[in-house]
Amino acid sequence: MNQNVDPPANQRLILVVICLVSSLVMLDTNLVAVALPTLASSLNADFADVQWVITAYVLPFAALLLAAGSFGDKVGRRLSAVIGMVTFGAASLACGLSISPLMLNISRAVQGAGASLLLTASLAVINHTFNGADRAKAYAFWGASLGVAITCGPILGGVISSLFGWEWAFLINVPLCSALVIATLKIIPESSDPDAKRLDFAGILTFSSGLFLLTWAVIDGNALGWLAPAVLWRVLGGIALLVLFVIVEKRQANPMLDFEIFRPVYFRGTVASMVGYAVGAQVMIFYLPLYLQNAFGFAPMTAGFSMLPFALPMFLVPRLSARITLPSKSILSFGLCITASGNVLMALLSDANSSYALFALAMIVAGTGAGILNGETAKAVQGALPANRSGVASGIASTIRFTSLLFGIAALGAILLSAMLKRFVPSTESLGISAVDAIGIAKRFSAGDAESALSTLPPALRDGVALSLRSAFEAGFGSAAWAAAGFAVVCLVLTRRLMVGSPSDVSEARAAEALFVADE
Repeated sequence: MNQNVDPPANQRLILVVICLVSSLVMLDTNLVAVALPTLASSLNADFADVQWVITAYVLPFAALLLAAGSFGDKVGRRLSAVIGMVTFGAASLACGLSISPLMLNISRAVQGAGASLLLTASLAVINHTFNGADRAKAYAFWGASLGVAITCGPILGGVISSLFGWEWAFLINVPLCSALVIATLKIIPESSDPDAKRLDFAGILTFSSGLFLLTWAVIDGNALGWLAPAVLWRVLGGIALLVLFVIVEKRQANPMLDFEIFRPVYFRGTVASMVGYAVGAQVMIFYLPLYLQNAFGFAPMTAGFSMLPFALPMFLVPRLSARITLPSKSILSFGLCITASGNVLMALLSDANSSYALFALAMIVAGTGAGILNGETAKAVQGALPANRSGVASGIASTIRFTSLLFGIAALGAILLSAMLKRFVPSTESLGISAVDAIGIAKRFSAGDAESALSTLPPALRDGVALSLRSAFEAGFGSAAWAAAGFAVVCLVLTRRLMVGSPSDVSEARAAEALFVADE
């Protein structure tokens, strides 16, 4: 249990600081997404390297969320937040100073570990500081803050990378973290849980290692071949480690992940909707900026502003859907339908040489579906379990969401690149470009580095190859969007089949309070 203390007098100031801390995590993710093509050009990175810029951050973030919550409860939430910000800031500095993709991705992994401490500590501080109706309002403000970060991230990322260089998408975190550390130490009181369980090191090691090996296999599958020994061993090793994780957790008295929580069928239905949101909708935050820059030739700043048709609904729709009184099953089903429809529209338009105006309409549809799911999935997961398990539900929901996002980024990236190569490589044979060279050119272009991709070709060939590259990338993106739509439909079917009846032992007041965790 939390230590019993009177509520602090400066609750509003505490809320502002802790919301800024949480927003930093989401803001940085979207800032970097728009800067990826510029980054790829600077560091001579290919498509796999660009994927790792995102996955290297998401992997430790997802793998450590449950452990980070336990760590904060044990050592103190304020201390955990400070450690997270120092780690995040130092890693951001290393990212901005990186001279190779390997250095950048190692720094991103450390940054992701710091981000897991920031998010869990922020939620714990809100839970400790506020009660009842005030807690619900605090979550509403917290959700709105993250929504602003989601909306502004692409714009800021485009402006920063265009005017100052991709390095400042990371370096800007250093002064921000420094200021927030000072504010946290001065404003946020320390709190902890004297009964907090010890860290589950065996669970952390097996879970994170298993995720790493499987993600590594998916990202390198196209390059090495899906049946290559290196890829097969990674798949088998990853599966073995995740099986070992299940065994380890079931044998512990205080596991990091209690699998009994998945026993209710209704809860599994809400999990299916969460997975559908992450893979079918949220993953597009990372691939749309690449598409806008590669297909339409937008500069980073223009691409950032061009993301608004997708980002704005993600911020606005949860505010509107909060007033809907339909059952969660109906809202989630509608959101997954809209998400699938938006992906289908983007897939159709990507291979039809459409204008940005038409594609923006498809982005609005996709963003609306994402906004509905962003607002409802967290509420549904929280409401599917008794109130005394809400903390566990929140941690598991976040872990499932970001683990699904991790595999979504890797899998859709593999589909995109595979479809692009299938179209582009044969088209270059008549030009005397070898298959090996064509694959290298395609990987560079996919990462957003068109200039480097074409620089090795004779000037007479560049315009024609550039058109072929653009057409092939559009086809690859279309295939990825079709896959995302199909996955959303599968999750829709699972949601409809599993969310039978109504959640047990959950009061209307608790379900209403959980709603405001929507923009997590």
